[in-house]
Amino acid sequence: MKKMILISLASVILLSSCGMKDAPQNSEEVNKKQPTTTEVTEKDKDKEDELTLAAAFFNEIEEVNGERIITNPDNIAVKVNQEARLPDEYRPEDLVEVDVPFMYETTDERNMLREEAAKALEQLFAAAEEEGYQLYAVSGFRPFSRQQMLYNQAVENQGKDQELVAMPGHSEHQTGLAMDVATDALTEEFGLTSEGIWVAEKAHQYGFVIRYPKGKEEITGYQYEPWHLRYVGKKVAADLVAYDYTLEEYFENVKKM
Repeated sequence: MKKMILISLASVILLSSCGMKDAPQNSEEVNKKQPTTTEVTEKDKDKEDELTLAAAFFNEIEEVNGERIITNPDNIAVKVNQEARLPDEYRPEDLVEVDVPFMYETTDERNMLREEAAKALEQLFAAAEEEGYQLYAVSGFRPFSRQQMLYNQAVENQGKDQELVAMPGHSEHQTGLAMDVATDALTEEFGLTSEGIWVAEKAHQYGFVIRYPKGKEEITGYQYEPWHLRYVGKKVAADLVAYDYTLEEYFENVKKM
């Protein structure tokens, strides 16, 4: 989450005055310097043409009994959401324990991620600590069976329309590429803390993104979760941040190489 910058009224007036002072007075000269609609369109088109990604990072889907099943779930950039799900039995083969501080002691697999994501998270935590920020991991890998239990509890407590817990098979935690991080509880307030702000600004440098950003709820299908970090690799993470895309928007625009 980006830091909000407060600009005083005096600063706005000063900046406006500077702009007016340097502006050309001749209308023909003004028109010369302003790009035409066609030029702007072509520029934006060229920018989007730069978005390319290897074919291996796109979902491969098989429809079974009306459900869209992802058949290449080991893909680091796999797009798991309400429209596409993982196979029930899917479990990454390269899960390892993550060597970072955890908020709670656990005897299950919540302290595990896929090896590439685990190493990246360790680097992210080390960088945060070096800059004076204390982060805690909360929940990483989650098998289908545990997701089923959590989903049933959420529906029982909040109703079928709840948007916090994904249906089993539709959770990113099952990929072994997602980790919830916080300083205290998993609440939206984390995004307002200095740690939450640091994570929002720096996570992409380590291949992570905030998967469910604020203002994109209708696109992702889930409420804002500043604590939910998803590993997609540095290339995809940089693209998502540069274009302010969710994973859904990204795969609607990126071209397959």
